[in-house]
Amino acid sequence: MFTSLRQVHRFLADHLFYPLALSSLLAFGLFFLRVLISRSIWVYLNLAWNLCLAWLPYGFSLWSVWLDQRHPGQWWRWLIPGILWLVFFPNAPYILTDFFHLEVRPYLPLWFDIGLLAAFSWSGFFLGIVSLRLMHILVENVAGRLIGWIFAVVALGLSGLGLYLGRFSRWNSWDLLTQPDQILKEVWDKMLNPTRNPGFYGFTLMFTALLLVSYLVFISIQRLRLPDKKGV
Repeated sequence: MFTSLRQVHRFLADHLFYPLALSSLLAFGLFFLRVLISRSIWVYLNLAWNLCLAWLPYGFSLWSVWLDQRHPGQWWRWLIPGILWLVFFPNAPYILTDFFHLEVRPYLPLWFDIGLLAAFSWSGFFLGIVSLRLMHILVENVAGRLIGWIFAVVALGLSGLGLYLGRFSRWNSWDLLTQPDQILKEVWDKMLNPTRNPGFYGFTLMFTALLLVSYLVFISIQRLRLPDKKGV
């Protein structure tokens, strides 16, 4: 039993579960502090729901990695969780757009709500970035470095598009499974009329660029190493 627990602990630690969980606990702690002071659970309740959704792509990426480790070389075994990851991936960075709801409210100062939104935003954001890195590595191991990067960039582009559809058209990730024709029709119509939909292009491209640069920074930080003092 203890061996199994150690294996689970090692698996979670290797895939950054604990810092991600700590970040989410901080966000929820600030939320419940706000509820305690304001005596209202409804203000910013959407943040709590959105952060729960942000854990889904991370969970699907862990599932994919676990299947890959259990069955090396059999990439088709993680195809289903991989597809689910792609569908729900925009939920993670989506919380960044919840700053739309920031305004002066009773009972607490604005600076508290800025910190609250920041805590939820970076928690969801890093859940997405880590999950993308895990899926990127899986694809790269199967198809090579070039295909791995193409996969990552396409996923980030689709996420930028998903952020727009979620924030302005109010589509949810599960709508892609239940009403794919309606979503594709809307996207196609907007793409064919760029002059009438500048916000569609501007928002999607801006957030895609933001996510891509952040992902590159994250990878660079992972590779950061201090110089060996013995070699100085």
